[in-house]
Amino acid sequence: MDDDRLAERAALAELKASYFRYLDTKRWSSWRELFTDDMVFYNESAPVPTRSDPMTTSGDDFVEMVSRRLENSVTVHQGHMPELRLIDDGHAEGVWAMFDWVDSSGSGGTSMQGFGHYHEQYVKGTDGKWRIRELRITRLRTDLTAGTGAVPPKVEPWKRPLSPS
Repeated sequence: MDDDRLAERAALAELKASYFRYLDTKRWSSWRELFTDDMVFYNESAPVPTRSDPMTTSGDDFVEMVSRRLENSVTVHQGHMPELRLIDDGHAEGVWAMFDWVDSSGSGGTSMQGFGHYHEQYVKGTDGKWRIRELRITRLRTDLTAGTGAVPPKVEPWKRPLSPS
């Protein structure tokens, strides 16, 4: 594998690392920059991804949905063992084994841990940065547990940018 392809694979791995860090630290505006404007999100519980109706069809809607759902939660997301494939100079796809912990007990809820995979498509922008164009989560296992009483970090809520008039 030549140096350019290795650099692209490293850039995709950094993109996913930033995805998890910004998500868990609730840095919503930084997290939004990781997605294309027309990003599509699917959440499926089946271990094999199938085409279904997307939950969101824009980067803004995805960030708004997730930030609202996790507002009172403490989360830990991890991605492992990436299978990355460069399709051409501007397109790639990947599968990441994943683990997540969502503790909503700060608002009287429960905790959930999940195991599965992220199936993603990436597009390289004119600025040279890779972004997630499609994200599909499949779960192999989900465990619900009692809440731990964890308190979410204090962060500003994400606000959708104003559209140009």
